[in-house]
Amino acid sequence: MKVVLLAGGKGTRISEESQYKPKPMVEIGGNPILWHIMKEYSYYGFNDFIICAGYKQHMIKEWFSNYFLYHSDVTFDYTSGQKTVTVHDHHCEPWKVTVVDTGLETMTGGRVKRIQPYVGDEPFMLTYGDGVCDVDIAKLLEFHKEHGKKATLTAVMQEQQKGVLNIGGDNAVKSFREKNISDGAPINAGYMVLEPDIFDYIDGDETILEREPLERLAAEGELMSYMHKGFWQCMDNKREMDMLEQYLRAGNAPWKKWED
Repeated sequence: MKVVLLAGGKGTRISEESQYKPKPMVEIGGNPILWHIMKEYSYYGFNDFIICAGYKQHMIKEWFSNYFLYHSDVTFDYTSGQKTVTVHDHHCEPWKVTVVDTGLETMTGGRVKRIQPYVGDEPFMLTYGDGVCDVDIAKLLEFHKEHGKKATLTAVMQEQQKGVLNIGGDNAVKSFREKNISDGAPINAGYMVLEPDIFDYIDGDETILEREPLERLAAEGELMSYMHKGFWQCMDNKREMDMLEQYLRAGNAPWKKWED
């Protein structure tokens, strides 16, 4: 089964890094967050990736083109008057990676529509290129197959960020307490499984996947949620990037299941 990664946005909320590179190529622990997401899927045996690129898409192509240079010892030999390159003790995942330029201003649904020729008429997985999660992808896929609907998304609880007030009818504050996870609301964390029918719900480049397509699927009873109670974290800003970096430095990154 193919894994589609949305990696075409500009990432304006983390402009400190994204002004130089696509947000999915922003590094945590010495590798792009996109690589971390792919390693998650690869851990469960999914190694065929389609990357929906857009903003500075050439940088994603160049990174994968030079993958050996980033992960292996390399000898460049010019003694013969020509360059020869020898890769030593190379470390290479069994990945097939298709990088598709899905346009600079294309919306999420439009990006998915553009990769339809590469997916074909088969189910596929889809997630965002800026969030890591420790969801059990094998169980997620099993859940999707069991319910038989057209789409599954992974839901996580978004914690309330502020203290909680209990206000009476006279506007008097009856009680105040600190936030906890039960005060939050479930949100779409990505990590979706989609049947090929999804393409019929997308009109073109201006379609936002999270609006009309998913809303229509929900209205038809064809959208299911896989509730994940473990770790999930997107990387929308510098603070969140530093948080993920700290997990890796401390050696306790929840999403990291593979061995180095």
